Amino acid sequence: MAGKKETPRQKLIGMMYLVLMALLALNVSVEVLDAFVVVDDGLSRTIGNFMSKNERTYREFDQRYAENPQRVGPWKEKADSVREKANELYDYIEELKVEIVSTAEGEDSEAIVDGIVVSDRIVQRENLSVPGQVMLGAHDRGKARDLKNAISDYRDFLLTFVDEDNEGVISAIETGLDTSDPPPKDGATPTWETQNFSYIPMIGVITLMTKMQGDVRNAEGNAINYLLQQIDAGAFMFNALEATVIPNTNHVLQGNEYEAEVFLAAFDTTQAPEVLLGDYRTVTRSDGTTDYEMVGRADTLPVREGRGVYNIRPTRTGRFDWGGLVRMRASDGSYINRPFEVSYQVADPSLVVSPSRMNVFYQGLENPVEISIPGVPADQINARINNGNIRRISGTNYIVEPETTSREAVISVTGTINGETRDFGTREFRVRSVPDPVAVVAGRTGGNIGRGELAEQMGVFAEMEGFEFDLEFTVQSFTVSTSVGGYVRDARSNSNRITEEQRDIIESARADQRIYFDDIIAVGPDGEQRRLPTVGFRIN
Repeated sequence: MAGKKETPRQKLIGMMYLVLMALLALNVSVEVLDAFVVVDDGLSRTIGNFMSKNERTYREFDQRYAENPQRVGPWKEKADSVREKANELYDYIEELKVEIVSTAEGEDSEAIVDGIVVSDRIVQRENLSVPGQVMLGAHDRGKARDLKNAISDYRDFLLTFVDEDNEGVISAIETGLDTSDPPPKDGATPTWETQNFSYIPMIGVITLMTKMQGDVRNAEGNAINYLLQQIDAGAFMFNALEATVIPNTNHVLQGNEYEAEVFLAAFDTTQAPEVLLGDYRTVTRSDGTTDYEMVGRADTLPVREGRGVYNIRPTRTGRFDWGGLVRMRASDGSYINRPFEVSYQVADPSLVVSPSRMNVFYQGLENPVEISIPGVPADQINARINNGNIRRISGTNYIVEPETTSREAVISVTGTINGETRDFGTREFRVRSVPDPVAVVAGRTGGNIGRGELAEQMGVFAEMEGFEFDLEFTVQSFTVSTSVGGYVRDARSNSNRITEEQRDIIESARADQRIYFDDIIAVGPDGEQRRLPTVGFRIN
């Protein structure tokens, strides 16, 4: 499954799994065993988030089904079957966890509460024999093979609902529920069963099985979200659509032009809608369903590329309401009508302040802002700020440099009209610190990598992800570490460059050994030092 794109959920679980496997590579001390409890608790909270999101999706199915049982029914039936299968597998894994703990500590173990294992109450955390006894058994006849088959069956069941051309969903499900055997290592041919349950402390096995439960809920979410999307895929569902009005503005200056487009959000490209302006009323058909019809005289809007175009030039100030019906012919020859209502405000000139890139100001950066007052020349506008500095760079374009993140920044604007200076009000903006970058090695934030490729890298770099500004962060120091024979071997670099000692550590690594770049310190344009997350690799 290597190379497949992972969803954010899978990345989160994968990160926890990397932490878990790193702990397994260390000597099993009390501190390490306690660390498993922390990881298990984190996984449990993540599962709770998965379940909450999935429940919201099921509720949306229920709502859509109440609105249109005929169309939604088949997809809801599939989603309900996914829920049933997911619950069965999730509960089965929990039963196995209970069996492992009760075998080691007895059925009255305090770690079993209402049929659920509470990891921080497990006494025999270091027990190496019972997990293998229950899951592997004699001659590999334990419960692990049944669990592997159950996960495989669940994966194949989910994939039956996904079209083969939807590679993203297929990859997410297959990756999250992968039960393939690991590659041979040192002449040995480990299996999925032995990899997860052989000679691993009981708390480690419990944590691994909690991760499996998270994978079950994650795959469930991928499947039901896909099914929900299929309700509308390829269909023009008038009864699930509303008429949409998009004006060029909702605030019009007296004497200026107001224009709006009226259209259905998903319209039939083979026919144009008819947009009727005027009063309408609601009527009840003989079958009990609701329809709409115009009352009295109705005007018809011109239609441009499937959109009705409303155009008027207001001559007075105030609020103006307008509306009507959007009508289209259905496949059976009948008409489908959808009402719309919209209003716009015609007012005197007023202040316009808008951030060019975002709704916040970032400390230590030059934040671009556009400030204008309709009807007032740009050179007759004066802007002030109570937190930092603001300066005009050209026309309506300004630069804001806030001083502190402890409060908001307020911009006050005045304008000169006919020699008279008028106050046009204020606008508040939040002030925030620049977000942390991410550390990358070989253009990655972790994963599998060849030893030669990793050894050829020059250093560690800090990159911004999804941030509007083009910022440069410089890595000042980092540590390369690995575990050799139960002991940690590490070396420090006081720049972003990999030192010879660090390169020796990398070049001496064996297959499947993990190399970590941690204690990464980077500094950005604001001069503040940032500690970045660890980058971990597995040598392949």
